[in-house]
Amino acid sequence: MKKVVTLGEIMLRLSTIEDTRMAESQVFAADYGGGEANVAVSLANYGHQVAFASKVPQNPLGQAVKQHLRKYGVDTRFLLEGGERLGTYYLETGVGLRSSNVVYDRKYSSFAMMTELEWQLDDLLGETELLLLSGITPALSDSWRQLTLTLAKAAKERGITVVLDVNYRGKLWSVADCGTFVREMANWVDVLSAGRLDALNFFKVPEVAGASLDYYYEEIQKGYPNIKTFYSTTRKVIDANHNFLLGNLYTEGILYQSVNYDIQQIVDRVGGGDAYTGGILHGLLTGMSPQETVDFAALASAMKHTFHGDHNQLSATEISEMLKNGVKEIKR
Repeated sequence: MKKVVTLGEIMLRLSTIEDTRMAESQVFAADYGGGEANVAVSLANYGHQVAFASKVPQNPLGQAVKQHLRKYGVDTRFLLEGGERLGTYYLETGVGLRSSNVVYDRKYSSFAMMTELEWQLDDLLGETELLLLSGITPALSDSWRQLTLTLAKAAKERGITVVLDVNYRGKLWSVADCGTFVREMANWVDVLSAGRLDALNFFKVPEVAGASLDYYYEEIQKGYPNIKTFYSTTRKVIDANHNFLLGNLYTEGILYQSVNYDIQQIVDRVGGGDAYTGGILHGLLTGMSPQETVDFAALASAMKHTFHGDHNQLSATEISEMLKNGVKEIKR
């Protein structure tokens, strides 16, 4: 398997239980997660050699993060220790017409306070074939905006495939600031996770009524011909427990789409996009056809909605068996 590095912040996640409001909760469920770490877990589950690069405090919470990642086979040699605190986010789990809500408590975290790359780039990127970065990291500080660009440029100089998941978080920065960064960053990107709204808001693609998704990808590609592959999901929300999910993958001028999954009993939506990214990257890394890749990724994302916690828990074999045989009532 090819070697992968994902880089970003991992946090302590505290979730409400039994459909309670955050302000009324006396008990929270504790997990660890973050977009780039979740993708690392998915890829490790699929058998890839994947390392997660981040920084956590040298205390029991930092140790718990390391144990969490190692449990799923993620390489933690680039998980630095230091700083004052582990970032936290609180999740009020939605139900019915009430949407989920996130409150961040991540300022001054060990990772967010980094002002320079504390890894030797030849060590971090030396044997790497794919680097995953996201739009969450540069939203944390001006330093991380520059450091993310530095990482992307260094990876391209070494012939590494660079993947950017825009992953816009409105509670962390503005559309304008994100757009400025994304348009600069896109010059060093090979694979981009972005949808129609990302094309409109961040790449300033003119909206055309009734245009299909491939129009928006074609327009982005005119300005950034280095981007060879685009992927996204199309989600229709019925309520907090019932969504439709469709996978999209655009490459070599063709838009491939999965079946439209009807997810009627959502256990936990958080991390669904990360599971999709993990599935897309698995397909690209193992030489699946585009249609096989988007089918695998969409099912991985749909199944993530059936698990508590941030990350997908299925192996590649389990997903492939479901694609081949469908979902059974019971396995004997």
